[in-house]
Amino acid sequence: MLAADVAGYSRLTGLDEEGTHVRLRERLRGLADPKISEHRGKVVKHTGDGVLAEFGSVVDAVRCAIEVQRGMAEQNATMPQVKRIEFRVGIHVGDIIVDGNDIFGDGVNIAARLEGIAEPGGVCISDDAQRQVRGKVDFAFEDMGPQNLKNIVEPMRAWRLRMNASGSATAPIEPPVESMQALALPDKPSIAVLPFENMSGDVEQEYFVDGIAEDVLTTLSKIHELMVIARNSSFVFKKQTRDIREIGRTLGVRYVLEGSVRKAGNRVRLAAQLIDSLNGGHVWADRFEGDLDDVFELQDRITQDIVAALEVRLTFGEEVRVWRKRSGSPLVYEHFHKGRTLYVNFAKHTHAQARGEFERALEINPVFTPALGLLGFTLTDQARFGWEKDEATTYEAALECAARALAVDPNSDEAYVTLGYTRLYQRRHDDALAAGEKAIALSPNNAGAYHMAALFHSYDGNFRKAAQYEEQAQRLSPLRRNESMVDAARAKFHLGDLVAARDVACRVLTEKPRWLTAQSILAAALWNLGNEDKARVTVKKILAHHPNLTASRWAQRLPYRHQKDLDVFMTPLRLAGLPE
Repeated sequence: MLAADVAGYSRLTGLDEEGTHVRLRERLRGLADPKISEHRGKVVKHTGDGVLAEFGSVVDAVRCAIEVQRGMAEQNATMPQVKRIEFRVGIHVGDIIVDGNDIFGDGVNIAARLEGIAEPGGVCISDDAQRQVRGKVDFAFEDMGPQNLKNIVEPMRAWRLRMNASGSATAPIEPPVESMQALALPDKPSIAVLPFENMSGDVEQEYFVDGIAEDVLTTLSKIHELMVIARNSSFVFKKQTRDIREIGRTLGVRYVLEGSVRKAGNRVRLAAQLIDSLNGGHVWADRFEGDLDDVFELQDRITQDIVAALEVRLTFGEEVRVWRKRSGSPLVYEHFHKGRTLYVNFAKHTHAQARGEFERALEINPVFTPALGLLGFTLTDQARFGWEKDEATTYEAALECAARALAVDPNSDEAYVTLGYTRLYQRRHDDALAAGEKAIALSPNNAGAYHMAALFHSYDGNFRKAAQYEEQAQRLSPLRRNESMVDAARAKFHLGDLVAARDVACRVLTEKPRWLTAQSILAAALWNLGNEDKARVTVKKILAHHPNLTASRWAQRLPYRHQKDLDVFMTPLRLAGLPE
């Protein structure tokens, strides 16, 4: 049984009753109902703010739920937070009673109760359902332990699957099994910046609040004498109630920074505290208040106090670079974060929308280098995927973004990463390599810089260097590391470690089963390992999702410097059935 309803439905109808009803009806008839039929299910009834469906297979029900949630996330991407319709889904396998066109019984009741404890945009399943799907679906469920469900006598063990903003299934908070051993603390102060709490009582301020925390993190990451965990991993704990000591162990850091933001009109109040994760003790805490235009200065006061509390000495060059005076409005954060959320969906229409958001951010603050950097990435992707007709002009526009960022801040690591990314796909490998190394030198805690530099080295043929840099990227971002893992798998493949390449690609595909690069690496590794049947099956999966893909088209997209390296990768794919 699958039960779904809308989170916060009463609030939505209170804001716009007619509009909410119309949008919900469109989502049910245009998305949920067709997906249920596609997965061999039957819509039993619509329940006012949701749907009840019956399936002959739990596997079908789970796959249907994931695809519905993905579709909902795509449709919500450009909607204001207050107007988003988000489903909660519960799934259970159990006995039912059929009464005409309706069904009743414990199976229905438990599915409905599980839906009630699911997160908005998430899926919650019973232990019985989890046993039947284990090993049969490409998603990892997180154990919630025994749950007390309304009107159910005995506590029931439940499992949840979270979905991120792009509609992809996220992994459990805990690291993968292979990395469960405690991460060793480095020989210098290490810190994770958690997402700050929004104290404004307005969900529309979330982007602003996240932007402040991220800016503090970015500033700290430029300091050589610190190790700073990447946003992708530390922001996993957003809205989570976790013991600071547990977070420190999970991320492999000594110190954890948490804080809150209250914005009222043109006034902003920030509070922050630095905690020693070894004993839970407070190292430093303070409050800061000022006008909206003072936000950048308030953030710098937080980072300066942290550096002092940790007794970190900055060189003169670092002081100039780290405490560089910034200008412009911090209201840029909203458009920047919306753009980044759209960008990671990696589709033609979402890239176009992301580009619009970055351009609007730059209208507010023309010197905001993170927006210039990601706009350059977006333009590069649009050029290399053929989403813009004039490839050369689009690449030049991307380079112009990097140049504008460097004119504002000659030490912008984001600008050098963008420069390297564009040069790579222009086949200017030496320029890409130099830009990647410069980015790492300027921001030694930037996991993204290490990952991109690894990408540049990999396509240049230095696979050992690529593997080393990906290892460092994964240490700086131990929880959310899919991009890094894909290119680590590519490096392992070329280095001849086919088992590692296969296993890493499989782990990535558990979360993102349609990632073309990961699928290609898996197929090539399987073929070279002698598992030819499995390689052929993998190529069939690729073609099912990319029916127009050919070996020649795929090869043209891969910017290898040396033909021999490209041949090593493409030959097993051709042999496994990828058409020429």
